[in-house]
Amino acid sequence: MLNFALEYRKAIDAITDKRKLGLGEYALEDEEWMLAKQLRDVLKILKDATLYFSRGTPNLTMVIPAMDHIDNVFTNCTIKNENLDPAIRSALGLAKRTLNHYYSCTDSSVVYRIAMVLHPRHKLSYFKAAGWQDDWIHTAEQLVRDEFKRYASHSLATTNNATTVAEVNEVRTESNFYCYCS
Repeated sequence: MLNFALEYRKAIDAITDKRKLGLGEYALEDEEWMLAKQLRDVLKILKDATLYFSRGTPNLTMVIPAMDHIDNVFTNCTIKNENLDPAIRSALGLAKRTLNHYYSCTDSSVVYRIAMVLHPRHKLSYFKAAGWQDDWIHTAEQLVRDEFKRYASHSLATTNNATTVAEVNEVRTESNFYCYCS
């Protein structure tokens, strides 16, 4: 909508001409047009994210890195940009705070950590690259290990196979498991 309005500014100004049609109270001042342009430019990242996720079914391993990217763009490219109007920077600060509120909820999600650790592209390197603390990364790795042990135990208990949990653990060495988490 902002793209359309900015592209057709001359036509909109002509329609809202006070003398011709009496719509002058709806006309935008130059400063308001500048705000509309800045708003359109900074919201492009959200439009791009919406288009990206509309192409397929998003999952945790897609959404979380996208949230990281949006947060990074809001922080480094917009909020710190002194050329933007203070109202735009303030609105972005509120948007960033809201985004981080929901993003912080993933910290308590076991599913999120397991999904990221088991993802072939991300693994533990995602958390390291994102600057997470070592103890948090270790906790994520331990969650995966514990879930694997629980799954293996449950799986063995429900089959007639003679394999024991000890035999499963013997096959799974630290080095084999580490290559899945690195």
